Amino acid sequence: MNTMKTVFLLTLLTVLLVFAGRIFGGTGGMAIALVLAVVMNVSAYWFGDKIALSMAKARPVTETEAPELFRIVRDLAHRAQLPMPRVYVIEQAAPNAFATGRDPDHAVVAVTAGILEVVSERELRAVLAHELGHVGNRDTLVMAIVASVAGAISMLAQMAQWSMIFGGRGDDDEGVNPIAMLVGIIVLPIAAMFVQLAISRSREFGADDSGAALSGDPLALASALRKLDAYSKRVPLAVNPGVAHLFVVQPLIPHGMGSLFATHPPVEARVARLEKIAGAVLG
Repeated sequence: MNTMKTVFLLTLLTVLLVFAGRIFGGTGGMAIALVLAVVMNVSAYWFGDKIALSMAKARPVTETEAPELFRIVRDLAHRAQLPMPRVYVIEQAAPNAFATGRDPDHAVVAVTAGILEVVSERELRAVLAHELGHVGNRDTLVMAIVASVAGAISMLAQMAQWSMIFGGRGDDDEGVNPIAMLVGIIVLPIAAMFVQLAISRSREFGADDSGAALSGDPLALASALRKLDAYSKRVPLAVNPGVAHLFVVQPLIPHGMGSLFATHPPVEARVARLEKIAGAVLG
């Protein structure tokens, strides 16, 4: 169900991109939109992991530095029949973790220093299983593509905005409606953002399912999510919003209407889902 939802939303995002090109640039704008998307997707494919790790201020660690962390990751990767990912640490007290990389052969698992102090080994194992679930499900590549397409739509809107300000387009431009263009500048980037957030939330549920199956301990993941969510309210993770969607729990706490812009499903919903899985296993 999550995969079908993701495919539908990716298709919708692509349609929004082509529609944006049509509104902002007429027939030629559609071609420009597709070329822009290709360029941004290629960049995300090859450099997305490096950009994410840099934005998160993560550093690589060796097995000598973190033997227990390597042991858990290696065992889970073996169970999932995945290559051993590179391991990074973020020197922050807020407990959290994320995975990135364009495919399993180039995967990276990053954890904060805080999570190594806060969770039990059982909970850490469950969290890392969740992250390897993202790797196995190719979520890291999907989200890089989603961010690229959404970014292309926002870029087109900004280009159209400056074009209108400086009179680069007029009523005589073929296929371009100034009113539709103005509406598109406002509405399309917002629509793209909501689609991007919906895909992010869907992939979190999928990784929870995969992680629970890989670790064989859905209640440990539920316990870890509760703990990380509680700590995130007291010890916020100072991180660039551009990588917030990658983490196992949302590092930027939404308030009020801001919950509409949450990159993750509510922790309560994720915990209830995991408890249901655990009940089915025990039953």
